[in-house]
Amino acid sequence: MMEEISIREKKFNKWITAISVAIPLVVALLFAYKIPNAEPLSFLPPIYASINGITAILLVTAVIAIKNGRRSLHQKLMTTCIFLSALFLVMYVAYHMTSETTLYGGEGNIKYVYYFILMTHIVLSISVIPLVLITYSKVYLDDFESHRMWAKYTFPIWLYVAVTGVIVYLMISPYYQ
Repeated sequence: MMEEISIREKKFNKWITAISVAIPLVVALLFAYKIPNAEPLSFLPPIYASINGITAILLVTAVIAIKNGRRSLHQKLMTTCIFLSALFLVMYVAYHMTSETTLYGGEGNIKYVYYFILMTHIVLSISVIPLVLITYSKVYLDDFESHRMWAKYTFPIWLYVAVTGVIVYLMISPYYQ
């Protein structure tokens, strides 16, 4: 049984590594590419910012659910959060493939605050990919102890990424064309 879990875990780890490397690389490549003569998808930023906000709320709700013994609800909420994060990513890339990058127009110290939030958001959004996948895989491996251990690190980082996604949008939205 232990050897079976080890083989399954190795398979999961290979997929987690591949996905964790592929997503940032593909996003970077697509981010740099502009679809010729495409109509800008300027309606997307408030939608994907809202998706970040909903994800943050659902993450907190999922933690409350599991602390109250509502395992099935917790699982459904976490699966929804993964789906929403993937949907966010598709919309984010689509927007940037059809629209010029919007520069932040704030001045003074607020500009440094914005760029600090943006940079930490970007770095942590990349690092949260393997954390989410590892944490999620532990459930399928029936390793709930490891799942809880990984979740202690994954949850605050994922929540930070979701919340700062909304903050970045709110700070830059006055500068959209």
